[in-house]
Amino acid sequence: MAAKPLNYAQTTKGHTIYRPVALFSLATLTPAALLFAAALRGGLWAAAALAFMTVLTFALDRLISAAADPADPETEFPAGHALSLTLALLHFPLLAMGVWSLSGGAGIGLADKALLFMALSLFLGQVQNSNAHELIHRSARLPNRLGRWVYITLLFGHHASAHPHIHHRYVATPRDPNTARLGENFYHFARRAWLGSFRAGLRIESERLQKRGLPRLRHPYIQYFAGAWLTLAAAALIGGAGGVLALIALGSYAQMQLLLSDYVQHYGLTRAAKPGGGYVPVGPAHSWNAPQWFSSLLMLNAPHHSDHHAHPARPFPALGLPEEGPMLPHSLPVMASIALIPPLWRRVMDPQVAKQGRAKGAPLPTTPM
Repeated sequence: MAAKPLNYAQTTKGHTIYRPVALFSLATLTPAALLFAAALRGGLWAAAALAFMTVLTFALDRLISAAADPADPETEFPAGHALSLTLALLHFPLLAMGVWSLSGGAGIGLADKALLFMALSLFLGQVQNSNAHELIHRSARLPNRLGRWVYITLLFGHHASAHPHIHHRYVATPRDPNTARLGENFYHFARRAWLGSFRAGLRIESERLQKRGLPRLRHPYIQYFAGAWLTLAAAALIGGAGGVLALIALGSYAQMQLLLSDYVQHYGLTRAAKPGGGYVPVGPAHSWNAPQWFSSLLMLNAPHHSDHHAHPARPFPALGLPEEGPMLPHSLPVMASIALIPPLWRRVMDPQVAKQGRAKGAPLPTTPM
């Protein structure tokens, strides 16, 4: 049965609004430029980078509406592809400069290092993760490989296998490690999701390798492990033991940001089990969305999550907001911050889950899989 088309909330006379890619470029490349300067000089540049990722994003979300001028998809989609490739290529020198600066190469003070670390970690977790996520859904070899290597250099290579092959297939069911259960706090979820997705990704890639009759050396996990060790070796060459520690800290914080996004965007939502086995198809009701203007630009429309799950290969400028999709009470970055305080999170979100008619789906188990 064909999936029901999404009805977009962002429409003008029945036509979907496509935000100009220039706005996405401004929102994502500006903090990248600030971070390059911060890695070199620290000081006000580091403070400005952190303020952009936090205070400015929050303020613009609150002050500016979600409306935007219609743009021509024929023009915007190639431009979006160019922006994705640009961000991916910028990732590697920016990460290297961050490691160099945090390990003492730039000679900046401890306070500046703290500001740089927080700003760079947020950028890696929110912008570069969103962009790598976009790229691993591409079928073309170059963008797909670039997305994988962004994750590999963040010591999270297995996500490139587990996300498309496990999460998208089993989202909102007990078989998906990255779907948070009702009542599950973020810290329990993060441990379960990291280990569960690693194992599930390893299993599915081994099965795929066997079915295709390929040698074991072609296993993607070999690339993930080798790439991680290569990245750690490069960090050691850049900054010695301090460089290795800086890379591990940046990668860990970026991974936490990714896990927070998964936690927030699927918390408590379930797909109903079919009488003959399996589950109903993924629909708009199985992902939380956020309509806020600037954080959506910063995260390449990742908060338009229902549409992404309905159309994983759809370019980010075209992702819309389904009218029937559940909406978060606040922007995705704000909700991720709330998720760090479990009692507050449950007070905010458990009533929201109840409003979505959770009884229509199969309850997710409360014990680890």
